[in-house]
Amino acid sequence: MQPDVSFIIAAYNAEDTIGRAVESALAQQGVSVEVIVADDRSTDRTAAIARSYPAGRVHVVTLAKNGGPGAARNAALGLAKGRWIAVLDADDAVFPDRMARMIARGEKAGAQAVVDNIEVVREGEARGEPMFPPGRLEKIVEITLADFIGSNLVFKSTFNFGYMKPIFMRDFIEKHGLRYDEGLRIGEDYIFLASVLARGGKLVVEPGAGYAYHIRSGSISRVLELHHIDSMLEADRMFLRTFKLDDKAKAAQARRTRSLEEARSFVALVGHIKQRSFKEIVRVALQDPLALRHLSMPIAVRLKRLMPSAAPQRQG
Repeated sequence: MQPDVSFIIAAYNAEDTIGRAVESALAQQGVSVEVIVADDRSTDRTAAIARSYPAGRVHVVTLAKNGGPGAARNAALGLAKGRWIAVLDADDAVFPDRMARMIARGEKAGAQAVVDNIEVVREGEARGEPMFPPGRLEKIVEITLADFIGSNLVFKSTFNFGYMKPIFMRDFIEKHGLRYDEGLRIGEDYIFLASVLARGGKLVVEPGAGYAYHIRSGSISRVLELHHIDSMLEADRMFLRTFKLDDKAKAAQARRTRSLEEARSFVALVGHIKQRSFKEIVRVALQDPLALRHLSMPIAVRLKRLMPSAAPQRQG
């Protein structure tokens, strides 16, 4: 019998959290579930822990080599049989009623993708705070491609939809041959969902919080480096070559591109400041004067704010 939902979990050295993620997926109420864990060549007990669950409900695939989150998710997608695909990070968890609510919302709206609010849970806490003001999400029925692109602007977007963990109709994904960009280590989630929207997928919002995003104190998911931004810019260029955007989406993309270019200049500037390379500081400042304005805020804060724009995957 076809399950209602296939949870795909990309996992790398997640022995401390993989059990929580799997158990939360298996605990879904009112829907049938399968869980697929794609182990990205972990060097700890991640795969062994995942294999300790009933094989009929939890399938574990180990990649031939470490390929990053995109490759791991693609491996899981290749095995998925559910009507809906749900993305779950190995660090996180979902609440028991999440999938039933999201599927009901999606099917009522005739949507191919659904997102919901996120509860941000800090280490040592049982519950957290919503990432997005609930009142704001209640006013959003559908997120268009222009809306989605426009929310993913470095330093500028107040509410970043890139953090949301969507569910997708598997038939739609397969019909259009959509897969994650395995060349991206940051931002692969963004490009995948943008591609769904560009292919005509309808994205609706379930305003309740059903996804628990766990933050470990004293750690940052990933440091955004120049090569990450370069990869994101190249992925966006490929996206533009692949899809024809309407005028609103084109305008949003132009703003996003400029924000990434500013972010690149800023990260380069910070690196030159740390190295005390006066010549390079001047060169970057002259080349992109707007990068200087971001120095009005403490560098550590600016670097931290770079993270949501990339919607980072902590899998590795």
